[in-house]
Amino acid sequence: MLGAPELDVALLAFLLHFVWEFWQVPWYQGMNDLPHLAGVLMCSRAAAGDAVIALTAYAGPALMARSRFWARDASLRLLAAYLGIGLTITVGLEWLATEVLDRWQYVDVMPTLPLLGTGLAPLLQWIVLPLLLLWLLRRAWRPLG
Repeated sequence: MLGAPELDVALLAFLLHFVWEFWQVPWYQGMNDLPHLAGVLMCSRAAAGDAVIALTAYAGPALMARSRFWARDASLRLLAAYLGIGLTITVGLEWLATEVLDRWQYVDVMPTLPLLGTGLAPLLQWIVLPLLLLWLLRRAWRPLG
């Protein structure tokens, strides 16, 4: 696509997560009440952070496979590492943001993990979107013809 797998991952991850961030706005306290521009900027920052998480998660299997294009022929082991890294970072950051730093809070009806309190929406985000990202990458990197 862009000549370097990291650029492809960063761009696609940002775009996918940008859409998701807007979708999950109702699950976070106060987000519906923000002025439009403030909400767009907050979702943009969140999507940029998500792209960094995606790049970090992508790097783990790349090191394991010794290939920056590991997603082309991803084994179950590499896929598990990719999802595991992304989910671990997400759970850690969500716990830090909601329980320690009080950066944001979920609405009362958000289903959460026991003990850690991580919301279901960010967990699903880091299962659904990474798999969609890999599918898109494989299609983009497939030889034409």
